[in-house]
Amino acid sequence: MCSERETKGQFLIDHVCNHYCLLEKDYFGIRYVDSEKQRHWLEPNKSIFKQMKSHPPYTMCFRVKFYPHEPLKIKEELTRYLLYLQIKRDIFHGRLLCGFSDAAYLGGCIIQAELGDYDSDEHVDNYVSEFKIFPKQSQKLERKIGEIHKNEFRGQSPAIAEFNLLLRAHSLETYGVDPHPCKDSTGTTTFLGFTATGFVVFQGNKRIHLLKW
Repeated sequence: MCSERETKGQFLIDHVCNHYCLLEKDYFGIRYVDSEKQRHWLEPNKSIFKQMKSHPPYTMCFRVKFYPHEPLKIKEELTRYLLYLQIKRDIFHGRLLCGFSDAAYLGGCIIQAELGDYDSDEHVDNYVSEFKIFPKQSQKLERKIGEIHKNEFRGQSPAIAEFNLLLRAHSLETYGVDPHPCKDSTGTTTFLGFTATGFVVFQGNKRIHLLKW
């Protein structure tokens, strides 16, 4: 029997997945933060003890590690829900970059999933402003989200609204990218990221380079 110091990362990943009865495990991983506030993925085939360079307590987070290329092929509702939560987080932290119309649609999906159908008695004034969906959201964007929620999503269950968010997010160039900000030679803010297809460079919400593996 292995000692605790020899316990591999896969043991902890399996333990979390089994706790939630999560069958489609391959999309997920555990990320931890070291003493210098750098994020790392827990390596499944290495000792947990040897990967932890800082002193306890450790900060570990269960996250989507591999974003599915085709959300339609996800079999389990729980997997879809966890991916939805991850994308919500990506949107809030500014990792899923998109234009105004896509942002309004994604916001509408989230409001429908959270509140259900628009109700004129309950959803008054700028009710969308109660939800912090984007790192920066203007009143103009909130009004558009409200219009979409009112007119386009009526009758959709939370699960359908969440799935529609996955489908739209999947179509965006920054889907599954963890962008790292930097400056180019002209001083313009640029984002670098890695995807399953290759190394990508973004300016604003536009991909300007893709270097395939």
